Amino acid sequence: MHLQIEHHTEYQYDNPVRYSIQELRLSPLDNKGQTIVKWQIQSPVKAKSTQDTFGNTCQTLVLDAPYKSMSITAKGEVKSHGCYEYRDDTHAVSPYYLLQPSSLTQISEPMQSYFESALPNKRDIDSVLALADAIRAGIRYQAGVTTFATTAAQSFAMQTGVCQDHSHIMLSLCRFANIPARYVSGYFFAEESPNLASHAWVDVCLDADQGRWISIDVTHACLTDQRHIRLAIGRDYYSAAPIKGIRSGGGQEELRARIAIQQVKVL
Repeated sequence: MHLQIEHHTEYQYDNPVRYSIQELRLSPLDNKGQTIVKWQIQSPVKAKSTQDTFGNTCQTLVLDAPYKSMSITAKGEVKSHGCYEYRDDTHAVSPYYLLQPSSLTQISEPMQSYFESALPNKRDIDSVLALADAIRAGIRYQAGVTTFATTAAQSFAMQTGVCQDHSHIMLSLCRFANIPARYVSGYFFAEESPNLASHAWVDVCLDADQGRWISIDVTHACLTDQRHIRLAIGRDYYSAAPIKGIRSGGGQEELRARIAIQQVKVL
């Protein structure tokens, strides 16, 4: 599938921001599941590009002149190949590191009790898909009730959440079951569900020694396919977020994000 993507983010502030640092993980990489045809990022100042611990391309923006508004746009074209299985390269972070819970993925006793019968008793695709299906059935999808800072335990307590919350709960339960798992940020193409354009799912490690992972969309309880475009991976949302930053000044912040994905017509 040949997809055209535009991701526009705009910030408005009540007062001038004196200084800010933004960290962007908005550059998808070539891999088994996708080929980047073209991609560019438009930002107010030139970004410094590096590679983070997980191999993601990370751009850092430093703005040291006062401003009350700022926008960042990433856009390009990607060909997706419908892949759900990935192998680590020799420089990848050890899967065993991804057994450790983060602040967003700490498991609670009610979660353990509720999902006890759904926890995988072996590392295979059917077992982890069954866990994803139990999460989808137990945590109703509802936009706007959680934020980027909502933990897995909090979302479970509300019995509602979005793809990010589904993913955090999946990470909690897999790690509790001694199965390495990592967060994936990305895009999802679905003309009937444009609210899912900014999406998140998980990679679950079936063989830690071989670095073999399968990619599962928990919200849809399915393996990833041609609709999924990977942006970044990490321990949780914080380490794979498309944009995050800190600032001095500005007062109240208003954030608007718009993502458009359409299929490129082949003539």
